[in-house]
Amino acid sequence: MSGDTAPIAVAFGASTDAGLRRRINEDSYLAVSPLFLVADGMGGHNAGEIASATVIQEFSGLAGRESLTIDEVQAGVVAARRRVAALPAGAGAGAGTTLAGVVIADVDGEGYWLALNLGDSRTYRLSEGHFEQVSVDHSVVQELVDSGQLAADAAQRDSRRNVITRAIGAGSVAEPDYWLIPAEDGDRILVCSDGLSGELEQDAIHGILLAEADPQAAATRLVHEAMVRGGRDNITAIVVDALAVRTRTNRACERDTVPVSAPAATDDTDTDIDGDTLPRAVFAGGF
Repeated sequence: MSGDTAPIAVAFGASTDAGLRRRINEDSYLAVSPLFLVADGMGGHNAGEIASATVIQEFSGLAGRESLTIDEVQAGVVAARRRVAALPAGAGAGAGTTLAGVVIADVDGEGYWLALNLGDSRTYRLSEGHFEQVSVDHSVVQELVDSGQLAADAAQRDSRRNVITRAIGAGSVAEPDYWLIPAEDGDRILVCSDGLSGELEQDAIHGILLAEADPQAAATRLVHEAMVRGGRDNITAIVVDALAVRTRTNRACERDTVPVSAPAATDDTDTDIDGDTLPRAVFAGGF
């Protein structure tokens, strides 16, 4: 739980598992206020594990702050990308990782969630009875859905569902998407790897988040249920509850999620990455 002066005081829980078919867990995560991030590694052998842990290690230096700005988060992405690109050849060619999550931000004295995404790990929000996926997958299947070439209900069963179009490393230099979300008391945020969202339908995820009041119990049950449904990939879940949100007296009525632009990037070329051919996999505590 964060301090009383933080823009958002939170309680949180996290759980991860290699799943039933993967020998190594290449998922890494960071769940220390103000950062709640999941990285799903890829690249073959142990390269994905190292790439995801490298990214989380870079961001861990910002843990313990009350809040972060988008410039600080973007600087972390740039530094993480450089570190992944500099991994030794023994780490495997094409090492890379997704990155998704939320960061606590202070906007004019008010508490906000700053969500970011690269790849197909996801961020969801449950607020005042409304459950929504905040992030938008960077994947071939999502592009087909957006263009009307594939029905949304068929996306989860499509054979191309693990082909992603943005990552940190693996030849991609694309920038993350960002969303600035005004926080509300009682908000519940879920950040997860695709090992969870690939096994559980959105209604099932919603139901578990409603049923389990404790965030650690919710994270543990989500991972367990994904294992029961097949556990075909590594599975990671972070659940974050907003206990108290700092607001101004004259807060605006508009409470929508707002996409925001990152600081200017030098290159945003996308590279397709076939996640199906790469082992996914571990918690983030270092190598």
